[in-house]
Amino acid sequence: MPQSFARFDNTYARELEGFYTPWQPAPAREPKLIYVNQPLALELSIDLTALGEAASNVFAGNTVPEGAEPIAQAYAGHQFGGFSPRLGDGRAVLLGEVLDRHGRRRDIALKGSGRTPYARNGDGKAAVGPMLREVLLGEAMHALGIPTTRALAVAASGEQVMREGALPGAVLTRVAASHIRVGTFEYFAARQEHDNLRRLADYTIRRHDPSLAQRPDRYAALLEAVVERQAGLIARWMNVGFIHGVMNTDNMALSGETIDFGPCAFLEAYDPATVFSSIDTHGRYAYGNQPSIGQWNLTRLAEALLPLLDTDVDKAVASATDILNTFPDRYFRHLLQGQRAKLGLERANEAEAEADSALAADWLSLLQAHKVDFTLGWRRLADAAAGEVGKLRSLFDEQAAPDMWLARWQARCADEDSASGLEPRAALAGRAARIRAASPFVIARNHRVEEALAAASVDGNLVPFERLLGALQQPFNESPELAPYAEPAPPAVTACYKTFCGT
Repeated sequence: MPQSFARFDNTYARELEGFYTPWQPAPAREPKLIYVNQPLALELSIDLTALGEAASNVFAGNTVPEGAEPIAQAYAGHQFGGFSPRLGDGRAVLLGEVLDRHGRRRDIALKGSGRTPYARNGDGKAAVGPMLREVLLGEAMHALGIPTTRALAVAASGEQVMREGALPGAVLTRVAASHIRVGTFEYFAARQEHDNLRRLADYTIRRHDPSLAQRPDRYAALLEAVVERQAGLIARWMNVGFIHGVMNTDNMALSGETIDFGPCAFLEAYDPATVFSSIDTHGRYAYGNQPSIGQWNLTRLAEALLPLLDTDVDKAVASATDILNTFPDRYFRHLLQGQRAKLGLERANEAEAEADSALAADWLSLLQAHKVDFTLGWRRLADAAAGEVGKLRSLFDEQAAPDMWLARWQARCADEDSASGLEPRAALAGRAARIRAASPFVIARNHRVEEALAAASVDGNLVPFERLLGALQQPFNESPELAPYAEPAPPAVTACYKTFCGT
């Protein structure tokens, strides 16, 4: 193959022997490229033109690019609270790492490329629908400014995979800052392989937090850095109404990226107890539980790191506990920062934090009481800021319901405006613009996602998928063309909506 693919530099395979099994992707019978992310390919210095017809074979796993060293990674994980000591890449193969045009190290991996030694009872395959879901949700999160893994390509395999019925098969090419998970640390901690645990921690620091490498407390500093990244990530999820759906520790990346879009979904009518995942029968990963589950997962990471924190167990536990106890404040800070932006507020005085948080919490309570769409509720505040309250009121079953809260919000805004010295009209316009920049008009509406995936899977029609993807890539734009993608599903549809893990 000509040097049309990015140049690989595979530090994980080179430096962490014993942390994986070398493995080749299974060949697809009749590969056909059905999606390629051209801007992302450009970032990665992949020359799609030079690849030409070979692209289908590369992205289906039939042809391994020059310099790649395919491996299946080993890891463990807590799944719905229960520990599984050996999970690993059951249907994924990490091809290797490249440096993108900005000098960032990125993993390139195949998902759905056949059984590996970690496959357990799975067939190692994937279907078109779930792989295109990864495209839609990953690109939606990226456009919203939320750290995320991204899909580079999807290739149909030309084979059928058996789930509840026969489905067309596909392979996803996923790009990530890394695939190091909380479960990766748990794997070696559970085996009491402390030397390997140290090797993994040192590698993770070199890769994600190189400024910590020379610190004597670098392992505690790594834990603190991961706590900070996860606090920020989950706060961003909460501020757009995203429900991950399967927050197992093997799905928490130390890079702070969103990973695994299996049973995820977005809120419509605001309710913290919302669960869509068919496998989350007890609501463990409900929308409102995500911050506490994030801290629970981080506690599992801290437990794995204890042997590295201090030879004195009590001191190690005390150090880890002190760091974990900072999570609520870190999360609150990130959440409030996002909420202030969605309220159109610029002033962020510490003295006003409690009052601003209460203002946001009362707004959410109002949305919940009146079953108002989360996304449109926030978005229509921009119209209210510009003096057009009608669109906001129309979301409520009682149009006067938001008036008392609006008066409080407007008083807070007026106080900020008077201190800014701006002309009133300019202040209103600026606030409306800030809200529109922080509150999307278009999200991955669950019924639209399902429509697009059904058309692609059942009819082989990619047009609905492509149109939806185009809308999701401009979430803050409000236009007549995008309006159909902003409409909530009928309540009866949302009430019985379920997502599935796609395995």
